[in-house]
Amino acid sequence: MSRTDWEVVIGLEVHAQLNTASKIFSGASTAFGAEPNVQASAVDIALPGVLPVLNRGAVERAIRFGLAIGAHVAEKSVFARKNYFYPDLPKGYQISQMDLPVVQGGAITIRVGEGEQAYEKTVRLTRAHLEEDAGKSLHEDFHGMTGIDLNRAGTPLLEIVSEPDMRSSAEAVAYARSLHALVRWIDICDGNMQEGSFRCDANVSVRKKSATALGTRREIKNLNSFRFLQQAIDYEVQWQIDTIEDGGRVQQATVLFDPDSGETRMMRSKEDAHDYRYFPDPDLLPLLIPADWKAHVQAEMPELPGAMKARFMDEWGLSAYDATTLTASKEVADFYQATVTAAGPALAKPCANWVMGDLAARLNKAELDIGASPVSAAQLAGLVMRIADNTLSNAIGKKVFEALWNGEGLSADEIIDRQGLKQVTDSGAIEAMIDEVLAANQKSVDEFRAGKEKAFNALVGQVMKASKGKASPAQVNELLKKKLGA
Repeated sequence: MSRTDWEVVIGLEVHAQLNTASKIFSGASTAFGAEPNVQASAVDIALPGVLPVLNRGAVERAIRFGLAIGAHVAEKSVFARKNYFYPDLPKGYQISQMDLPVVQGGAITIRVGEGEQAYEKTVRLTRAHLEEDAGKSLHEDFHGMTGIDLNRAGTPLLEIVSEPDMRSSAEAVAYARSLHALVRWIDICDGNMQEGSFRCDANVSVRKKSATALGTRREIKNLNSFRFLQQAIDYEVQWQIDTIEDGGRVQQATVLFDPDSGETRMMRSKEDAHDYRYFPDPDLLPLLIPADWKAHVQAEMPELPGAMKARFMDEWGLSAYDATTLTASKEVADFYQATVTAAGPALAKPCANWVMGDLAARLNKAELDIGASPVSAAQLAGLVMRIADNTLSNAIGKKVFEALWNGEGLSADEIIDRQGLKQVTDSGAIEAMIDEVLAANQKSVDEFRAGKEKAFNALVGQVMKASKGKASPAQVNELLKKKLGA
């Protein structure tokens, strides 16, 4: 049976670690990389007589997220104890939210694919709730035993649960990338996937395209890269289809993805919510979020990507593609806006071309984020302005860009002056160079007059070479045609 006879159904549960300095119910540090078990306070491990106190900063970050996705931020939400046994869960329960989460509903619009095949899709969110993280089990270098590091226990998480709206691994990755960009944009999570600050669980099922009921899902846990997310879903989908077509049955389960083999393997049969014995935490009052608190958070929200994209298109005339690319991350958007502010709105399009083109290429090659760019927004703006006013040709502009990249903080103007790169625009000087080139290249002149257009380009190249690339290309073309009677 063909793969096209099946429909894939995917929902994601994303754990975003909130970037507060202290934990969600204690004052212990959340800093990454400390020696094991030095940041696990008495509250984090629930020693007798201690009481949790909710971190206001964690709540404000949850509110910020709810506002960003157009969700309902609950006026009243409740913390519950989720009871289960695991070695790295020091309390024997996790404080989370079940029936009344702080964020309810909302949606994110994603863009899937490239070029003409790209399309937009809206993914609905079920909820986002606050909870504490567990510790970490360490299985290596313990000679057959397991080590437990409780530093992470009590770290604030926002668990973001989507509806099962995605129909391919490509859509799941696009959603995860969009969510990753958003939580960084609104500054609630650093998004560091290697350190576990942003990790995904994928609920995957398949069903015949004619079916209306959902298939049995399996949950792939703790995916900490977009590449692994795509590989894990693709393998799991094919495994489920093969299992059903071979007469087997998919059992609801939690599975892990092995990047080395590229396969998923069952970890345990999947529990339902009632297996966790949720009940309201007796030590925590309901969380109340009055309207004025939401209004205060709203007033401090940054401009969101969708609104910024629309502004770039409406005010600066960018295409939808350019505006989407430049708002893919807040760092890129901020750099681009700073460049346009320095260069002027009339140069918004050439600024976009340089940010998305030469600068992006060099950053990728050097494996640098834009925040570490050797070329500042002000320097790039200076370069764009000199090309726009014909001080530089595009070709010489690229040389100036290389000098800016490798320089010592010099401006474009300083590099132009030091290296004598100013474009030659004097008609008399250009005509003199053209006369010399025509006299020395009679064969190309004859070929052009015989109808060979390539000969004209060869002559242009010779003039540019004679000027060491400094002559205005537009003037060279115009004057050369005039000399040739074209």
